[in-house]
Amino acid sequence: MSYPIAYPDEGIARQVLTENEQMMLVSVRFEAGAEGALHSHPHVQATYCTSGEFRFVLDGAEHVLRAGDSLMIPSGAEHGCVCVEAGELLDCFSPRRDDFL
Repeated sequence: MSYPIAYPDEGIARQVLTENEQMMLVSVRFEAGAEGALHSHPHVQATYCTSGEFRFVLDGAEHVLRAGDSLMIPSGAEHGCVCVEAGELLDCFSPRRDDFL
């Protein structure tokens, strides 16, 4: 199945790659300077950086992710990121984020 590309914020392109009720895999491409605003959700999220550089804030702590780095985001944790160098994150959510469909 092919999922459409969504543009949730300026400089960000998001595409669901695959999903079922228990899990979802999403590609999120960022232009340099684009921001994923601070937010939280009930889903557990794992993010993997395939390219670029990102500064994440997770519950007030800063983390820098570059290609090959990953971060686990617990349910309910406040988090967001700024893209320092254009790149892509692969996000896995459990359970699926129905708001992305």
